[in-house]
Amino acid sequence: MTSSSTIAWFKRVRQGILAVATVVATGLMLPAEIFAQGRDFSAVAIKTHQVSDTIYMLEGAGGNIGVWAGDDGVFLVDDQYAPLTEKILAAIAEISDRDIRFLINTHIHPDHVGGNENLGRRGVAIIGHENIRSRLMDGVFNNPPPPDIALPVITFEDNITFHLNGEEAHAFKVPNSHTDGDTIIHFHGSDVLHTGDVFRTTSYPVIDTRHGGTFKGTIETLDIILEVASPDTKIIPGHGFVTDEIMVQTFRDMVATIGDRIAAMVADGKSIEAVLAAKVTAEFDERWGYPDGFFFTNDQFIQIIYNELAGEN
Repeated sequence: MTSSSTIAWFKRVRQGILAVATVVATGLMLPAEIFAQGRDFSAVAIKTHQVSDTIYMLEGAGGNIGVWAGDDGVFLVDDQYAPLTEKILAAIAEISDRDIRFLINTHIHPDHVGGNENLGRRGVAIIGHENIRSRLMDGVFNNPPPPDIALPVITFEDNITFHLNGEEAHAFKVPNSHTDGDTIIHFHGSDVLHTGDVFRTTSYPVIDTRHGGTFKGTIETLDIILEVASPDTKIIPGHGFVTDEIMVQTFRDMVATIGDRIAAMVADGKSIEAVLAAKVTAEFDERWGYPDGFFFTNDQFIQIIYNELAGEN
């Protein structure tokens, strides 16, 4: 992309993103991803991006879907919202005429697991970290728990490996970052990583502290992604476009720089008001600031980091 086209792309992304937030007694606003209630999905188009010979990314509304397709069947990473399932299935049918056998969830947010029930009823085996299953069973963002058919039927503690379609995929739990169930999937033969929402090309990180997300875990996980990736690795973010390790490094360095600035002010005994007044994110806001209509602000991102670091002193 050229510079002007890149800016235009981000403006279009920002115009299309909405979110909700929950305010707790501390005044901290905890982000939730887009909920389906009251939203018109009729105009949403599912766009298919081929990433490798066997890996595709589906872009629609909500988190990016990974599709691993071959002679042994189809394996999905996340499934967006329930009202989009038929459109998603139609897009997958254009890729492969094989059955969808497995679905793995990268975390618990509704824009990534909303289609679980529909796919579960089609006989797809749902897989997720044990924290994902337990969080869903408790209900997410005060929503009632989904029916059992929407829950992972296969869970793991640390990692799990799949052998399909002539290659191997390794799914592994990472430090608590976006949530406490964050899972990354590495398709070894294709050298493709699906990062879930720990990494996104659209904004600052979204750290859901209500469901176990942490700033330090975010940095640790970004470092893990960089250790796993090579210069040739293609990276599917939770939101945004397919990219590479250079973009992850840029994202990681930006987040770490903001964290270092806040940490120095915490060490000096500065209040949250002083940190906010210092505009520690100012140079990054145009590129990485949360989009208009996203009910999670740059100041709330700063406050999450401040609260975590100040709580350790």
